[in-house]
Amino acid sequence: MNLAEGVQIVAFGLLAIMMLGTALGVVLLSNIVYSAFLLGGVFISIAGLYILLNADFVAAAQVLIYVGSVNVLILFGIMLVNKREVFKELPGTWLRKGATAIVCVGLFALLGTMVLSTPWSITTVVAPLESSIALIGQHFFTDFLLPFELASVFLLMAMVGAIILARRDYYSDAPPTEKTEPPVFSLQERPRELLSVGSDRPQDRV
Repeated sequence: MNLAEGVQIVAFGLLAIMMLGTALGVVLLSNIVYSAFLLGGVFISIAGLYILLNADFVAAAQVLIYVGSVNVLILFGIMLVNKREVFKELPGTWLRKGATAIVCVGLFALLGTMVLSTPWSITTVVAPLESSIALIGQHFFTDFLLPFELASVFLLMAMVGAIILARRDYYSDAPPTEKTEPPVFSLQERPRELLSVGSDRPQDRV
């Protein structure tokens, strides 16, 4: 093993630990803002794995699209909608948590079995292409044009929905036809009992 292979193995280990740690933080943390920030760490670590695979364009797209736009969009949506409210615990929470744990363990076992059963040894050496940008652009605008456009539409719908939910508090529940008059400020009157007791003039006494 030469120096370049050692550096690649160490970088892969660090990126894998970073990805797993931030992914667990996204799931386990109760603060949704911290989870959104850690999701950006997951995207960055995946971009680092793409760089190790010599997919420079995919790594740059990962940082620009997922970290620069999707994660920022999620943070804007959370900060527009997030309110400090006391939520009551729903009955049967342990049943939902147990079902979620079973599904997660099943997915982990399935992915682990796939990783162990896949032959990872490279038998043939493939000559690297000069640039994959033209090939990726061709696939984006031919084979994957519909998913590419649908993803942008869904992101736009999510942003508009977050703005509508955030603006709802600024409107009152009263019908638009009713006119609410501004409150009239007035000074409080002095009690008449104090006036009659404190007055010594005979014309003030009845």
